[in-house]
Amino acid sequence: MKKLLIIDPQNDFCDIPNAALPVVGAQADLQRLAVWVELHAANLDGITVTLDSHASVAVERTTFWQTDRAEAVSPFTFITGADLKSGKYVPRDVGKTAAVAAMLEQLAASGRPGLVVWPVHCVTGTWGHNIYSALATQLQAWEFSRQRAVIKALKGEYPLTEHFGVFEADAPVQGVASTQFNTRLAQDLTYGVEVLFFSGQASSHCVASSFDQLASYLKKKQNGAGPKLVILSDCMSPVSGFEQAAKDFFERAKAFGADIMTTQEASALAR
Repeated sequence: MKKLLIIDPQNDFCDIPNAALPVVGAQADLQRLAVWVELHAANLDGITVTLDSHASVAVERTTFWQTDRAEAVSPFTFITGADLKSGKYVPRDVGKTAAVAAMLEQLAASGRPGLVVWPVHCVTGTWGHNIYSALATQLQAWEFSRQRAVIKALKGEYPLTEHFGVFEADAPVQGVASTQFNTRLAQDLTYGVEVLFFSGQASSHCVASSFDQLASYLKKKQNGAGPKLVILSDCMSPVSGFEQAAKDFFERAKAFGADIMTTQEASALAR
């Protein structure tokens, strides 16, 4: 059994007009992926698409924060627990301060010193939330030819934590199911699966985090056993300024035993 995981192939991440958070190269990546899905549709037994899905106001976006002078916070600002404590950056809704402080402490405990504030993007129900059209067309064709649904996995709906990886929020919240590890999804993507192909946006963030979470699951739950993991390297690109993070991800993936391949190289595995 061969499955394809597509991380956040959404308009807002494409380098196209009106995109809120364009990733350079994303449109070409998804065009290549659409062609690859068309070529290998008959041999792909399952496709899962993750969708970054947010309200317009959430902790990881500019609309949530203001400075100590009640001014807007610029995109890509990095906010730490110390910044919050000093009042350098504060929630516009001061009632959320304690929850945000706890979340930043949780991130710090996991080795992440703070939070990047992103432009508002992938607001659920908007054009930016939609799957890039060329790929959406091929996903619909696959559904028709195989008479089964593409699985859509939403992430990021809880507004008080970042949620890069599809399997678990960066700071899971007790009692909030959508932030907890999605064991059912992990099992679906690995149980009885021979090859799992990884693709999508962005290699520096959501693809990397999703891979790391699944690799950790396989180590803990299956002693490392599971499908061959294949990173489709020409179907993903890094956020500008985070190129090293993407390179580090590829190195971690290779160390885990994953194969880094172009779509052309991976075609033999998809037959």
